[in-house]
Amino acid sequence: MREELRLNEQADELIDELRSLHRPRLIVISGPSGVGKDTVIEEMRLRHPDYSFAVTATTRPRRPGEIDGVHYTFMTRHEFEESLQQGYFLESAEVYGNLYGVPRHRVEEEISAGRNVVIKVDVQGAATIREIMPDAIFVFLLPPTMAELTARLRGRKTDDPDALMERATTASWELQRVRDFDYVVFNENDRVHETLRIIDAIIVAEGCRIDSTIEASGPVGNHGHSPEDT
Repeated sequence: MREELRLNEQADELIDELRSLHRPRLIVISGPSGVGKDTVIEEMRLRHPDYSFAVTATTRPRRPGEIDGVHYTFMTRHEFEESLQQGYFLESAEVYGNLYGVPRHRVEEEISAGRNVVIKVDVQGAATIREIMPDAIFVFLLPPTMAELTARLRGRKTDDPDALMERATTASWELQRVRDFDYVVFNENDRVHETLRIIDAIIVAEGCRIDSTIEASGPVGNHGHSPEDT
């Protein structure tokens, strides 16, 4: 009886330790221009009001319908460069002549407060964050085809032909970096809810992942087999 109680106590300790592994995570959404990152993240906002969404700062002009502080924090190049010198950004990059950066303090504060944080970055930014926060969840959004991606870029009507060609070429290069990510999710036409369903499943699975650094304890760890094996 005493041995049984001791084993039960060890099992409860392991259960408590495993329960404590469920911690807030940084969720990095990336993919080529035109793949639909903004649409996916807007849907995530509606579905997960308990998540925090880091607002990227940028020097690019505001597009119709974009709200400062919601979709992006719009800065002048001088403001951005000053913030960069002060260590304000978790990562930053210049893309198509515009500067982009993710505020570091907001990400750290929200994770410390126990909330999942979602950020949208390009492939370069994701690589930088991987070095700083390797336990983040890295998701790469893929288009159905390159032809469809080009059609989406044309449909935005925000770029001249030369800029459109540059974005398509860059997208081809970015697709070669897909193996730097943990997961790929195809963002099919008019199926954003399916895209979100898969991303949600990834987040749930990551929350259930066993930390390989945990030392085995209880009946299995002490005896090398479970009671069912005897």
